[in-house]
Amino acid sequence: MSSNPESTGPAGAPQLEIPVPTGEVRLLSEVQRRLLAVPGSRKAAVMLSHVGEHALGWMAVAAVGMAADPPRRGRWAMVGVGTFSAHAASVVLKRVVRRRRPDHPAVRVGVGTPSTLSFPSSHATSTSAFALLAGAVSGVPVAPTLVPVMLASRLTLGVHYPSDVLAGAAVGAGCAAVTRAAWPSPAVQRMLPAALRDTPEETR
Repeated sequence: MSSNPESTGPAGAPQLEIPVPTGEVRLLSEVQRRLLAVPGSRKAAVMLSHVGEHALGWMAVAAVGMAADPPRRGRWAMVGVGTFSAHAASVVLKRVVRRRRPDHPAVRVGVGTPSTLSFPSSHATSTSAFALLAGAVSGVPVAPTLVPVMLASRLTLGVHYPSDVLAGAAVGAGCAAVTRAAWPSPAVQRMLPAALRDTPEETR
């Protein structure tokens, strides 16, 4: 292959060479190809992208929990706060790391994004935090299903590298753990409105 990005094609016409995918680009391209072969995968991935954008869908679920489950209103508030905090942490990390999103002909980008920064995936971060916190409050283990599906959706759409989504899941899990540990503390409980403070049953 010529080192020149342009080579001469038939009749002397300039022809742009497509760079061979390597490393994580190659891995992403192969994973995306397999995921897109699943019927309906792209449509489902786009829907999840909209739900998880800026964590708004997950915070809406937390708000519904606060309204529909008064005995655990404070704990559903914890879910919302933890999810928002995880999203905010991912945005800060993106601006520090400044890794660019995939941009290679071998990767098909299937949705628009609000920024060009990639690491970590904010969708993966907020979804992981939400799933772990909501599962702890509701008693329904949603994380083992929801988190892998969201991670796969970001690869399906070609907007993140595999390491972006794995790092996002790890950051989200860490934020969920910190939130669960901090929420019952006297310092946090004193700052909350009375309606959101833990009941004796929740502190046991």
